[in-house]
Amino acid sequence: MRATFSLGRVAGIRVGVHWSVLVIFALIVVGLARGGFPESVPGRPMWQYWFASAVTAAVFLVSLLAHEMSHALVARRNGVAVEDITLWLLGGLARLRSEARTPGAELRIAGVGPLVSLVLGVLFALAAAVPAALAGSGLMVEALAWLAGINILLAVFNALPAAPLDGGRLLRALVWWKTGSPLRATAVATSAGRFLGWALVGVGLYLVLVGSAFGGIWLVVVGWFVVAMAGAEGGQARLRELLAGIPVRDAMTADPTTVRDTASVAEFLADPGLRYRHSAFPVLDRDDAAVGLLTVRGADAVPVPDREGTPVTRVMVPARELPMAGPDDPLTRLVPELDAGSVRRALVLENGRLVGIVTTADISRVTAWLTTVAGRRRPPR
Repeated sequence: MRATFSLGRVAGIRVGVHWSVLVIFALIVVGLARGGFPESVPGRPMWQYWFASAVTAAVFLVSLLAHEMSHALVARRNGVAVEDITLWLLGGLARLRSEARTPGAELRIAGVGPLVSLVLGVLFALAAAVPAALAGSGLMVEALAWLAGINILLAVFNALPAAPLDGGRLLRALVWWKTGSPLRATAVATSAGRFLGWALVGVGLYLVLVGSAFGGIWLVVVGWFVVAMAGAEGGQARLRELLAGIPVRDAMTADPTTVRDTASVAEFLADPGLRYRHSAFPVLDRDDAAVGLLTVRGADAVPVPDREGTPVTRVMVPARELPMAGPDDPLTRLVPELDAGSVRRALVLENGRLVGIVTTADISRVTAWLTTVAGRRRPPR
């Protein structure tokens, strides 16, 4: 899930919004302005209903951001780098560059999200109770009460023990702790996720048949999302199992073509050996240390009149934002980092020197070879 536009950085973490957020925002605003608020607090000017609904929807999106930020901050405290956060149709998604290293870290990272939503729900409920006791019901009270209910519902739903929900991560941490196998733990969580997803789809279709079309379709969409994401997590687990024991050196392209940090964008694009051979090149400084990765697309984005005076270092992806590995590191460790990265490439360093580069295409090539070999070794039925 890629962001359509960026909101900047919060606590050093990139935050973006997918276009589908406009759908959920519009549904909340219309639903509250045309139904919820007029029914609870009748007799107000229509503009007040619309204004209160828009503010309520905006605060709800901030609540979603707080939920995802809690995951990201706890992940960072547990040594897991965070790529970015994207808000979208069904909530939010914090992309982590790697997996938790222990069941305890997994438990902390997964558990904090529902906890934050629950705390927010309680705080909104308390905030609604005070003015309700003093002045009775009003638009502000109804908005706070709605925010309390939706955050508590979000906490409960996310705590369900099924991937990709936070509860699925909690289940994975428990099974991992009990069995010592993160792969088996993932299989259990993803199976639970598929079961929950198809159950939601079934309930949604039933609601459509009995006349509740909107609620039914919404449950079908959520259920489909749960099934798809659970399947994706299961596929990643099988990939990690297939790649187990394979070192990075077996997949990397050794001695890749590089670009000097003193080169301009014009010089880079003028060299056909660079422009047409690959789509990205490591950038080295005068001490042969890797300082970043330059993509042809990034260089092409520089306006033609500015290319001569623009150094490649200005448009490259800095090394600190790239996955790094040693040639003898397990290849499985790079898979989630490559998937989360924007350029889908990792630099391979040995004693501080660049010795290779790994791309998602390299992973696919090794995976295809291993799958073919495994198929040949499969015993006849």
